[in-house]
Amino acid sequence: MQTKKGQSIEDASMKMIEDEVGPHEFNEKEWPIVRRIIHSTADFDFANKNKLVFHKDAIESGMNALKNGCSIVVDVNGVIGGMNKQNPKDFGNNIVCNISKPEIMELAKKEGKTRSQVSMRAAISDMDGGVVAIGNAPTALQEVIQMVKEGIVKPALIIGIPVGFICAAESKEELSKLEGAPFITNIGRKGGSSSVSATINAIFKLIRAESTF
Repeated sequence: MQTKKGQSIEDASMKMIEDEVGPHEFNEKEWPIVRRIIHSTADFDFANKNKLVFHKDAIESGMNALKNGCSIVVDVNGVIGGMNKQNPKDFGNNIVCNISKPEIMELAKKEGKTRSQVSMRAAISDMDGGVVAIGNAPTALQEVIQMVKEGIVKPALIIGIPVGFICAAESKEELSKLEGAPFITNIGRKGGSSSVSATINAIFKLIRAESTF
């Protein structure tokens, strides 16, 4: 929960973002997410409609799943660190991060895969009907896309904004063409855990604005 001073700083930051961006092409539910991502990254490239991609069902599907207590599967603990912890507590969402489990490391070595790939496969039961949030590992995003194509999972929402040079842009381009699940992603190398955390926080804020729970 914000202190009065903290809230005043956030409000001033949001106004600064509004003023600097000016007119934009995002709708009334997309813009609070975009604004929150800019707030967390200070990167105004995200205000480019051609750089941040929303599947037509992404926000509604994510809102419905989160407010009904779905699991949130993340690739790294950094995503959890940036999340408002009160939201999953209030709505009963289980946060799943398998990346640091010893058995994941052993299986990754055995199968010649990254820990991120194996950690996504290990979260199938939580991922189906849940929200998948990937901000760091392109291989995790590629694995989720493959699982969707295999028909073994159907997340309510995939937030895929991994940062990096190797396969980051490519994995997001592939996600932007996925037909098996709603998604939010961006074009290019930029991204990161803070972008993903900001997206989740913004969706929860939309939920709170629309309903009493």
